[in-house]
Amino acid sequence: MNTPQTVQDGPLHEALRPEAAALLVIDMQNDFCAPGGYIDKVMGKDVATATGICDNLSRLLQSARAHKVPVLWIGADYSHDRIPASMLRKLRQRGITAVCCEPGTWGADWFCVQPEPGEPVVIKHNYSGFSGTGLERELRSRNIETLVLTGVQTQICVESTAREGHSLGFTCVVPKDAVASHTANLHEASLMNMQFLFGEVCTTQDVVSAWSHAPSPVSSN
Repeated sequence: MNTPQTVQDGPLHEALRPEAAALLVIDMQNDFCAPGGYIDKVMGKDVATATGICDNLSRLLQSARAHKVPVLWIGADYSHDRIPASMLRKLRQRGITAVCCEPGTWGADWFCVQPEPGEPVVIKHNYSGFSGTGLERELRSRNIETLVLTGVQTQICVESTAREGHSLGFTCVVPKDAVASHTANLHEASLMNMQFLFGEVCTTQDVVSAWSHAPSPVSSN
């Protein structure tokens, strides 16, 4: 997929100003990402690509924290009594009784990256990080204008969050090498779709470079 060269041209670099941006880490949990988790054992999908984005996620987290960019974690709890009826219906069609990211289990634990103290964790019961959660409130309270979306699955929870974020007026930026999917062709199609209408697709290096060239954060001491 060809990514427009917007960072050096100016608009994306402007959108990524540290004081206006937030980094969202979406569904980096064992059930979505780890061998033996829900996606692997229950859905029978390949989870190897999730491991492949861990280094880039770590780079983005390090850069965000160094430049005072808020990091917000979006996790799933798909307990059958909490998800919408439409999601439950699809599970019943497939005969699935297992719970994805059940609270208190290994499956719900973070995979390869972890929140630091003080970083908000938003738990969702739907595919969009905004649906029925306090995510928008957390972002508005920080005067955030631009969302850098990372994590899994590209065509499901990442794109659902980007679509709703776009509808709410946020600029959505997706580093294509910091999102992953169990299905390669849907990953590529989703990136094309998000670039076409819902946001900007770039690379991890583009984001790190934009934050690295921003003025140093002012110390509060």
